[in-house]
Amino acid sequence: MREDRGDREDLHADCAACFGLCCVALPFARSPDFAAGKPAGKPCGNLRADFRCGIHAQLRDKGYPGCTVFDCFGAGQKVSQTTFGGTDWRRAPETAGPMFAVFPVMRQLHELMWYLTEALGLAPARPVHADLRRTLAHVDGLTRGTADSIAKLDANALRDEVNALLLRASDLARAGTPGRRRNHRGADLMGARLMGADLRGASLRGALLVAADLTGADLRDADLIGADLRDADLSGADLTGALFLTQAQLDSARGDTATALPPALTRPAHW
Repeated sequence: MREDRGDREDLHADCAACFGLCCVALPFARSPDFAAGKPAGKPCGNLRADFRCGIHAQLRDKGYPGCTVFDCFGAGQKVSQTTFGGTDWRRAPETAGPMFAVFPVMRQLHELMWYLTEALGLAPARPVHADLRRTLAHVDGLTRGTADSIAKLDANALRDEVNALLLRASDLARAGTPGRRRNHRGADLMGARLMGADLRGASLRGALLVAADLTGADLRDADLIGADLRDADLSGADLTGALFLTQAQLDSARGDTATALPPALTRPAHW
């Protein structure tokens, strides 16, 4: 059972309030996901003077599908408007280096906040809700630190700490799933034929599901945190109540109008 959690507004990207940080701070290599590569700290050639993408409506057609599946979880506007107080790196070039260093760390913090907030919406996980609230408040506090304090954070250590708590919440949430709960945590299921598979309550944490055939699969209440769903076929699959599934994961996959989604997520336009 999942409770309504309507308090994730600040964890959604607001590109209008961001200084195009994902288009500058992060590197990407020329590949099927990106028509051209660039190093970290160099603006993408498609970034306009107003920090908006010049080909946003045509990213897939222009060879940049990788951009369409990136989600900063609201980190971009936090760095732009809170950490640096609305001063952009073009008007104040001295802020560029620190800003670009903070952004990837902030993104990790916001992603953790997204998962923690979702876990608080899982009624069966009530035994760990107090710990989840304390941890969420701690991570939120870290996001409001100085640029220097954020850049120096050991994000990997924090992720390990939060992940242990999320795993407890997941186990509690999936405990009531009928039948045998499969454990495919970290499994290499690339291209696997899982059409119609009963994966209710399964652990697919960190599983490699690239190009897997999941058509008609039952993924209700499955834990999908960190699962790689690039080009996976979710046509007709039931993802109702799937745990820790993000919009970016859906955007990287394939599906159709028959794919059942959690209410907090939207059907990708390219489906």
